[in-house]
Amino acid sequence: MEEQNKQNYSGSNIQVLEGLEAVRKRPAMYIGSTDGRGLHHLVWEVVDNSVDEAMGGYCDRFDVEILPGNGIRVIDNGRGIPIDIHPKLGRGTLEVVLTVLHAGGKFDNDSYAVSAGLHGVGVSCVNALSQKLIATVKRDGRHVQQEFSLGAPVADQVDIGTVPAGEHGTTIEFYPDAQIFTELEFHYETLAARCRELAFLNKGLTIGIKDSRTPEGQADEFCYPGGIASFVEYMDQTRKPLFPAPIHLVCEAGKYPLEVAIQYNDSYQENFYSFVNNVNTYDGGTHVTGFKAALTRVITKFASEALSKSKKDIQISGDDIREGLTAVIAIRISQPQFEGQTKRKLGNSEAKGLVETIVGEKLEEYFQEHPAVFKPIIDKVFNAAVAREAAHRARNLARRKSVLEGGGLPGKLADCSSRKPEECELFLVEGDSAGGSAKQGRSREFQAILPLKGKILNVEKARLDKILESEEIQVMVSAIGTGIGVEFKIEKLRYHKIIIMTDADVDGSHIQTLIMTFFFRQMRQLIEGGHIFLAQPPLYRVKIGKEERYLFTEEEKDSVLGALDDRKNIYLQRYKGLGEMNPDQLAETTMIPAKRVLKQIRIEDVLLADQAFTMLMGEEVEPRRRFIEENAHLVMDSLDL
Repeated sequence: MEEQNKQNYSGSNIQVLEGLEAVRKRPAMYIGSTDGRGLHHLVWEVVDNSVDEAMGGYCDRFDVEILPGNGIRVIDNGRGIPIDIHPKLGRGTLEVVLTVLHAGGKFDNDSYAVSAGLHGVGVSCVNALSQKLIATVKRDGRHVQQEFSLGAPVADQVDIGTVPAGEHGTTIEFYPDAQIFTELEFHYETLAARCRELAFLNKGLTIGIKDSRTPEGQADEFCYPGGIASFVEYMDQTRKPLFPAPIHLVCEAGKYPLEVAIQYNDSYQENFYSFVNNVNTYDGGTHVTGFKAALTRVITKFASEALSKSKKDIQISGDDIREGLTAVIAIRISQPQFEGQTKRKLGNSEAKGLVETIVGEKLEEYFQEHPAVFKPIIDKVFNAAVAREAAHRARNLARRKSVLEGGGLPGKLADCSSRKPEECELFLVEGDSAGGSAKQGRSREFQAILPLKGKILNVEKARLDKILESEEIQVMVSAIGTGIGVEFKIEKLRYHKIIIMTDADVDGSHIQTLIMTFFFRQMRQLIEGGHIFLAQPPLYRVKIGKEERYLFTEEEKDSVLGALDDRKNIYLQRYKGLGEMNPDQLAETTMIPAKRVLKQIRIEDVLLADQAFTMLMGEEVEPRRRFIEENAHLVMDSLDL
């Protein structure tokens, strides 16, 4: 059989995909995925072209509009895609740009000095994966349009009018192909977050966004003359800064334009964002390595001179230096080497040394000229170092008790029998009473139960040493298996679903928030990996004669009772807590996979999520009071008073 297969394998087995067929055949290779993330990636590919025009100085505004029918329209006032006949291919250049992979001005250094869309597959990929795409260009006094479907032109380019001299720009309108994408709904918050980010990174650029799917749709406009310094101020608006204004360094790292903005605040978290040609390099890269090395070297040097003799015995680490740091580094590189199509990490080796040298020089110069700024920084760093050593002692003590690693699991954990993490679930349950019901109602093969005693520590207000002293956090970390902080290892995760199950009341919501704050601050990879869920227990049980139903919202209760038309023999029970439910009721409504409803916790916008946790759970009272005053009316009707 194997010999026969060898003989049948010939040139006829080799597929040659013409045009954009490769994109439609393997879309995830080009846009990462075909779910909601890949859907939004289409918008980024179009927007990148407008931003590249702005970086070149040819565009000062673009607008993004979400259209009815799952469409997107992006309008810029850049130069406009060329509309002449391509000299080599003999076709319209507009058609070439939209139908040929690796066709674009990004490979010509005369057209774009720096570019986010370096791979040149962006807008043609969008075209290939769209049921319909309409490109409209204003250029050279002409107003030109061409329509495409599934990557192929529907008709030739046509002139639809003329435009006044000096008016120019490109409009791309597209409707993603439902045969390709598993999700077709664009999220306004996701698009607005990226537009705001791009406005920070390109000072003077105005970006509008509008949701036209409904008459009352949201709309915003972003423009930040302060650039990334405004970015840092925006991130820290719910925290207390240690000095009045961010340190803003603008310099040339060799041939690379570089901007850095730094602020320290009174929190215990590090907020660091890095960009290359406006692309968020989530996984860092050589530019980040260079920046962190420079920051550590300079602050360590100044600390050795500023600290008293009694304090110099404390060894300062890079982690200490970055506690309470909010920073943005943005670099522009003509030929960036990204790792993969998703461009999450910079690989240019020369960037490390260049960034380290120039940032080190500029930062030393700044601290010498602004000693009042350095004083609160060194106090913060020293206190972080003391706390880190205390955390190290707490961690060692916890290990001796077999809590954070080793063979021991917490005694109150009712573990499941399966040892396959991908099929295992861990329920974090509020209280021993509910924990007892959950243990009896669970499927022992794949569902583990960990009862939690009351409200866990608010980690937003605590350093790691205090966090590690918390008994409830210790048992959670032990059960989950990944470790915490710098020792976190996702490959040691024991359960691929971690389900927070609390009472459907105010205290239950508070406990949910405390646990999610812990995961966001100390184990964010679990959220990013899609491992954290909220259980949805019912609010009511209604019995009508022999029929029994569970109701999960106030609206559902009102609808059901309103339809009963005052019939007798109606029994309505309001569940005040999970402990009031029998094990079979809890399993039936909240635990059996085929019948339950879970809410997956996702991070749509890291900046907004960070601000929300800081505002709700942090030390500063005023932002929280203002939020409550502005939003109290939204929940007054549903409060159970």
